[in-house]
Amino acid sequence: MLATVSIVVSSLWGAGCQRKPSFDGRLNQVVEPYRFSILGWSLDKMLHADRPLAGSERWDPGDPAATELVLNYFSLVDRIRALQAQINALAVSEDHQPLATREEELRRLQQRKLALRDSVEWIIGRQIRETLNAQGIFNPADRYIPLKVGFPPMNFELDELPHILVVSPRERIESMREVVLVQALDRETAEGIEANVDALGVSSLVVGLGGFGGTYPTFVADDITLQWTIPTAVEEWLHQYLAFTPLGFAYVLDQIGLSRNYEIATLNETLAGVFSDEVGELVLERYYPRYAAQLRAAQRGAQEPTEGEFDFDQEMRQIRLTVDDFLANGQVERAEQFMEECRQYLASQGYYIRKLNQAYFAFHGTYADEPTSVDPLGEQMRGLRAQSPSLRAFLNTASVITSRQQLLDRLGAPPAVRELSSAGQPGSITAREEFLRAQPFVLLHQRKNLLCSAFRHVYQPGKAFGVE
Repeated sequence: MLATVSIVVSSLWGAGCQRKPSFDGRLNQVVEPYRFSILGWSLDKMLHADRPLAGSERWDPGDPAATELVLNYFSLVDRIRALQAQINALAVSEDHQPLATREEELRRLQQRKLALRDSVEWIIGRQIRETLNAQGIFNPADRYIPLKVGFPPMNFELDELPHILVVSPRERIESMREVVLVQALDRETAEGIEANVDALGVSSLVVGLGGFGGTYPTFVADDITLQWTIPTAVEEWLHQYLAFTPLGFAYVLDQIGLSRNYEIATLNETLAGVFSDEVGELVLERYYPRYAAQLRAAQRGAQEPTEGEFDFDQEMRQIRLTVDDFLANGQVERAEQFMEECRQYLASQGYYIRKLNQAYFAFHGTYADEPTSVDPLGEQMRGLRAQSPSLRAFLNTASVITSRQQLLDRLGAPPAVRELSSAGQPGSITAREEFLRAQPFVLLHQRKNLLCSAFRHVYQPGKAFGVE
């Protein structure tokens, strides 16, 4: 009898003392089989050095042979992308006869592209480094010690990128965890990971990346245009540069979980976006002037949406503002239903988003320089650039800023604006309109895009946004 009682008491005591698994522990159980090994990839790249074409390492960055090789490479990228679209269309059609021919052609083009890749990485890296040198940007310490030594080295790989799992709380939009996942991840597997993570009571999204600076060399997607490759390479290099500055070091602490700070992530990514866009334009103008002229002509020819036409950027801003209001009022389920109905509406307009949720906005919200952002930080960072006499001065100033308030202090913003912005992202249209009136240098050209649209007032659960 005593033994039985002892066993029962021990069982109850043991059960009571068992610790409930932490959120990070349960998340790790879901993602562990799919984690990307940063150390393993970096070691592999160090052991297998790039092999540029014979003689190409001796080329000057502006040598016509160098620029021609780069342009040929990106011409192959365009042809491969178009051919892959044809193959995908043939795969679902009844006529499979041309499929084998197209697939063989695709293999030949990919082999030609692979043969040029190392040389292209070397040439573009040299072109970016020379452009930074011309701006007086060498290393994070050059403001204190005038050593004209480039650091970190400009070294990137054009390759298939890993994915990233973004996790946000359901009750607010904030990136609380980010996990790097392997490259080979199909849609079914990604959605299975999301379902298991969502079951932990959060919002999640698996996202494909365009660049990744958490490795050395850094990653740049190998299927994008020259126009996007150059600023992406600059941006990922800058993340490593910033790690040796107050702003970047705070971001590192956020990324490894020692000091979570969503605001730091937004500051870092926004600075990187503004800086890399400018350097990218300088590189194109200096080394690819005809290509840059074609881009300018295409941009001039692109028409802004007229009154009544669908404007994706405006719609995304308005959706985000509405979701912010729902979440601020504790209406989590309504916000989620609204986002799904908006996703379906966007698809009807030709804009397919696989999953629109809190994690989606948490990920894209860190890029306040994007047209779809509702965060004033992008225009504030551009305002700081406009005040700076040079790109180098802008970088030196911005890299020591570690809060929105410090940025507003640099801009000389009035106290009312400082108080509103330091609180984060204003949660209502009214607050944003007051914010715009208070500071003429921020977002005035976007004022009409931030006004409350009609659908926000007439929205009803169960009725698709914008669709009768």
